[in-house]
Amino acid sequence: MPEAIPASHRDLLESKVAMLATIGPTGRPQLTALWFLADGDQVKISLNTSRQKYKNLQVRPAVSFMLMDHANPARYVEMRGVAEVEPDADYKFADRVGAKYGTDLRSRDKPGDGRVIVTIRPDRVRAWG
Repeated sequence: MPEAIPASHRDLLESKVAMLATIGPTGRPQLTALWFLADGDQVKISLNTSRQKYKNLQVRPAVSFMLMDHANPARYVEMRGVAEVEPDADYKFADRVGAKYGTDLRSRDKPGDGRVIVTIRPDRVRAWG
């Protein structure tokens, strides 16, 4: 059963930026700051299919996702789990992410690029601070 984010740290789901760790082709972690949307105790990310993060998830869907309190960096929540990837060919989800951040994600993609929705399903949640 998935763990929930404790009530003491649920406000961090409103953060502007999060950190996503994936496992790269050499077995080393790749850490990326990115935008996200909260959906209950899950987070969803829009990824461009030409990026290394997406390629990493195709091979190893294990992830760590961290939300930090920018006013108090010693306070954070980390979610470890599996990333589920589904197509976002019509950019509906990407448009929602873009609306949160005041941009059009299409403008960040090159011709031929695609978008996917990555849902983090946490099986371990750790809060600190």
